[in-house]
Amino acid sequence: MPYIKASTNISINDDKKEIIKSKFGDAIKIMGKTEDWLMIELSDNNKMYFRGKCDDGMCFIDVKVLGNVNNSNEMTKVLTEIINSELGILPNNVYIAYQGYSDWGYNGNNF
Repeated sequence: MPYIKASTNISINDDKKEIIKSKFGDAIKIMGKTEDWLMIELSDNNKMYFRGKCDDGMCFIDVKVLGNVNNSNEMTKVLTEIINSELGILPNNVYIAYQGYSDWGYNGNNF
């Protein structure tokens, strides 16, 4: 039941969105999850500020999973590399947050 939301202040064309979606789908395996249950939100052109500025490319990635967060160090490395290679955002302009949940609803019920 993973969910990944990547918010950025730059524009992402549809081809890049497809590439990022696929790479996130591969990356989620690091956390012991599968793409079969992965929901992804790519939010671009946001007004974002970091270090008091808004002119540099930046990205905030929010990763939520059912259960415990596993292998977050490796996941951070891979997600940062994806954002850098696909969007040109420097690693020092990427924040990633992780959160695990004991309750997760789907299809009218909780797991």
